Amino acid sequence: MLGSVFSVLLVLTLQTHDSSVEGLEQRAYDYTKYHTMDEIMQWMWTMEKDHPDVVTSVIYGTTYEKRNITLLKIGLNSTKQKKIIWMDCGIHAREWIAPAFCQHFVKEILGSYKTDSKISEMLKNLDFYITPVLNMDGYLYSWKDNTTRLWRKTRSPGSENCTCFGTDLNRNFYANWGMVGISRNCCSEIYNGKSPLSEPEAQAVTDFLSNNRDNILCFLTIHSYGQLILLPYGHPNITAPNQDELMKVGLAAAEAIKAVHSMSYTVGTPPDVLYPNSGSSRDFARLIGIPFSFTFELRDKGDHGFKLPEDQIQPTCEEAYQGALSIITYVHDKSYVRAAATSIAATLWSVVMAVWLSSATD
Repeated sequence: MLGSVFSVLLVLTLQTHDSSVEGLEQRAYDYTKYHTMDEIMQWMWTMEKDHPDVVTSVIYGTTYEKRNITLLKIGLNSTKQKKIIWMDCGIHAREWIAPAFCQHFVKEILGSYKTDSKISEMLKNLDFYITPVLNMDGYLYSWKDNTTRLWRKTRSPGSENCTCFGTDLNRNFYANWGMVGISRNCCSEIYNGKSPLSEPEAQAVTDFLSNNRDNILCFLTIHSYGQLILLPYGHPNITAPNQDELMKVGLAAAEAIKAVHSMSYTVGTPPDVLYPNSGSSRDFARLIGIPFSFTFELRDKGDHGFKLPEDQIQPTCEEAYQGALSIITYVHDKSYVRAAATSIAATLWSVVMAVWLSSATD
């Protein structure tokens, strides 16, 4: 009798323990905290495991220190060729709010596509390619201790006769490389590298964008700080052919951001609202024909700078999500909703003409 009672109690205890563990796993990831690289990689694995119908991981390169550069591909299965929305975060190691935003964005998309008809529609037509941390080596180094917290660059060695490490990834792309807003001093924060694409991280992004340029509708790269939405180009004498439309879309995104927590974002090209620069991924994306290319500079405007307190993670991500969604929705609707409307109008016109011709010959 006692043995039976003990067995029942043991089973109940184990069931309760299993339930508690499962609950802890579901609650374990805190989107209001900054996370280490190991934690982010584990989170990526969990997203793929928990959402196998819409999430897959893709390795598309390696860092200087031989870490796999991995993105999450999010989209519903389709038999047709789908268009792509690109988003990367963490190109600069110290900008911790950027990877936090990429994770928030993924959480929101996966949490809403089954109930939000617009998100569901977009996931049927588009695939989101999201890299939570591009500069993995630098991000890891920025977590080492207080002395490395503000590390910006990669971790590759400097040029000959230079003992400093790292290249500014956002000066290393083949887009007006080395022209403005850079330094040839390898100890500088804005050192643009030994040559264009000297950094394997920049090469990996370049290869992916180049190989998929015909299908990528929008390129978003997330940074901090300054509360800005930047358009191509960083060079003051070069203008994007669709700059007026980019401004319109950027201003609408800024309005969407402001509607959440009343935070103001400034929209414009780097020379107009920040400073001239060259060799950025944003400029490269537009240069190869990706029509919509933006840099987000998240909170704040300098009070905390790169050390944005954790209590601002959630509101920052909430407002930036609406800004990014505004851009993505515009791009999607321009490609699909308006195209469908044009097709329907053309079909109706053909029918009208056919009826008119038929009646004219009777």
